[in-house]
Amino acid sequence: MRLSRAAVLARAKAVALDGVRRLNCWGSHITDERDARISICRDLPNVEVITFSLNGISDLEPLNQCQNLSELYLRKNNIASLNELFYLKNLPRLRVLWLSENPCCGSDPHRYRMTVLRNLPSLQKLDNQAVTEEELSQALVDGEEITAPPARRSVENGCSASTESSAAESTMETESELLSFGLEETNKIREQLGMKPVPRDKFSSFSPQEMDCSQKTRNNVLNAILLLTKELDAEGLEIVQQTVGRRLQAFRKRELQEE
Repeated sequence: MRLSRAAVLARAKAVALDGVRRLNCWGSHITDERDARISICRDLPNVEVITFSLNGISDLEPLNQCQNLSELYLRKNNIASLNELFYLKNLPRLRVLWLSENPCCGSDPHRYRMTVLRNLPSLQKLDNQAVTEEELSQALVDGEEITAPPARRSVENGCSASTESSAAESTMETESELLSFGLEETNKIREQLGMKPVPRDKFSSFSPQEMDCSQKTRNNVLNAILLLTKELDAEGLEIVQQTVGRRLQAFRKRELQEE
């Protein structure tokens, strides 16, 4: 996806870039290629919530202009270095960050969390887990302070060296991966839609040992639909309602014929 001015305005339902308050580009195949990068974020001075989860983003530099940003969702991208946090350190209103399932998280979850909190001590929630005063104090001891942006190797056309790999990974990402949810993320979406949360004992991990392929696909598609409905206006929801009604009628007719 090319994150153009028109695309941003359409997704945010705004008439001007300075009127964009929320931008949801979840699973939109955004990478750091020249025509797909997030550089337009420099022109979003009033954006408050950005969702870039499940993309191929590796460079966070354009976000340092988003001075009103309070929530940033970057789960499962291609962010290789925690030094990218350098670009978020001067965002005064940032309170929620979701950065898990990126290469920068490494194999030591404690070191990762402590480093993030040392550099972003104003966070109230990291990776959907509340930040405590004890953690903030411990982060001063165990976390690594980031004082400079990540070093980048330039290649032709000024793209970063990670461009080709991130683009390839984005292309290779399968539909099932894009529709994969954790329990917390699923319940957050259901809460936003006014639905009851799914109990932990009822939630499936979607592993092959626990369910067959058809059930896995059904649950993935259902979760994706629930997420996307919140992006629709009244007219769009009416179209969905009509389509679902026709499908239900077809199913009921088929059941009567089988009886």
